[in-house]
Amino acid sequence: MGKILVVDDEVNIRQLVQFNFEKAGFEVIEADDGIKAVQLAKTQRPEIIILDLMLPGMDGLEVCRAVKGEKDTSAIPIIMLTAKNEEIDKIIGLELGADDYITKPFSPRELVARVKAVLRRSQRENTATGELSVKHLRFNFVRYEAYLGNEKLELTPKEYELLKLFATNLGKAFTREQLLEKVWGYEYFGDTRTVDVHVRHLRAKFTNDPEFAESIETVRGVGYRFSDR
Repeated sequence: MGKILVVDDEVNIRQLVQFNFEKAGFEVIEADDGIKAVQLAKTQRPEIIILDLMLPGMDGLEVCRAVKGEKDTSAIPIIMLTAKNEEIDKIIGLELGADDYITKPFSPRELVARVKAVLRRSQRENTATGELSVKHLRFNFVRYEAYLGNEKLELTPKEYELLKLFATNLGKAFTREQLLEKVWGYEYFGDTRTVDVHVRHLRAKFTNDPEFAESIETVRGVGYRFSDR
């Protein structure tokens, strides 16, 4: 699903978070102090950071300020996870750019759900304006339109969302379950064959460009991806 940076000086907290997020399909990297956290944010570019406030060397608020203050890392969402539940701490964290705030003790299931919600919101915000071009495919996110060359594609809403997800995650393989969650919604429990049908219909929209249709690749034993070749 993506890479998460977990920053906490308590090893049992890191292990608990790592277990639950790896179970949910995420890749987890860890830091036990603030200085290492900032370095990993720059070098590893995680999709999201779960950040404790009480850290040695450099506290969580300073880490948040450093990450949000750098052009290359400013767009990384941050969820603060801390035992400090004073309102002023929450306000300062949010004013520094944190996207959410959870106090300890916490529910691992709620934390996973919060992370997924922040990532969905972040993706929508990143693609809410402007256009995106991938090969000779072009999206106008404001008008909710997609073009192949100069030809406007006639897509259903789900086909559009599916194609957009592929195009904004070049080379990334998604399982059918992940595609159901991201395109049809977290609470959708439908048959995974729904994904196969929509992918088949989507490929059929590119009959005038069969080479492009092949860009939507079947990953045997996994699901689908949009080729970055």
